[in-house]
Amino acid sequence: MSADDLHSRAEAVRAGDRRALARAITLVESTRRQDRDAALALLDALMPATGGALRLGISGAPGVGKSTFIEALGLHLIADGHRVAVLAVDPSSALGGGAILGDKTRMADLAREARAFIRPSPTGGGLGGVARRTRDAILICEAAGFDVVIVETVGVGQSEIAVRDMVDMFILLIAPAAGDELQGIKRGIVEIADLLVVTKADGELGREAARTRADYQSALHLLRPASAHWTPKVLSCSALEDTGIAEMWQAACAFRQAMDGAGEIAARRRAQALHAMWAEVRDGLEAELKASPEVARRLPAIEAEVASGTLSPAAAATRLLDAVVGAASKSD
Repeated sequence: MSADDLHSRAEAVRAGDRRALARAITLVESTRRQDRDAALALLDALMPATGGALRLGISGAPGVGKSTFIEALGLHLIADGHRVAVLAVDPSSALGGGAILGDKTRMADLAREARAFIRPSPTGGGLGGVARRTRDAILICEAAGFDVVIVETVGVGQSEIAVRDMVDMFILLIAPAAGDELQGIKRGIVEIADLLVVTKADGELGREAARTRADYQSALHLLRPASAHWTPKVLSCSALEDTGIAEMWQAACAFRQAMDGAGEIAARRRAQALHAMWAEVRDGLEAELKASPEVARRLPAIEAEVASGTLSPAAAATRLLDAVVGAASKSD
């Protein structure tokens, strides 16, 4: 990419050009080696315009109503004058690796809003279903002027932990009538949540939602808050009846005010940026290892030993690393 092309692309993103925004995210999501340098250059050009959004991570078990909740929240925020970007991380197609859930279909009303941007992304095999380039996509959306960025997870495995490492506030959605299953909820997931929201609090489920909210509120008293400046809350809402959404947003604003005032959001983002850097280092080293001719020469025999049980995985990894280091030393 020439300097002129880079400048024009960055300017188009900063101007809020939706097509330029989509193309920029496609570029940083690309796994082609020839696209990586251009993606990094574009990110560097956009960095001064990033950091202004509130980053929300939203997770919950399948069927809890994440998309319905996010659409209701997004429409509420747009009516309040905000610009909302939703990065919905979908399970990858087993064959093509593409996003298959179709969040633009599931959030049809929000997708039609000019002040909203919805981006379904493949997981790319990333930890717990979190797209490898989601953090880069967050930065690009911020540069394009979106002041609220929502990351929706698939809600499986360790995706909650991964998303928690890239957002300011982590929101866990809970289905009503889950109170009886409280003992089965992983303590670690509840501990990282800044806000818990019981969904579908309407109709016949209204009473169960109230009981579930009370159960989780009691459980939170047994946990130590992650921050001295914020005590996690449990709210309830009905996205279908549009109740509880305003209260949830008020809680998010209160969280931002409390954590910003204490400098914790800035500290959290610094830690997240360093974590992301080392994740990139690990991914880069793994790619270099796999591309090494010396590793390629030795790998079949080493894999055969590991598979047969005659060589431990730790010893095999050491052999491969030593092979790369030795080859690099000889070339120097």
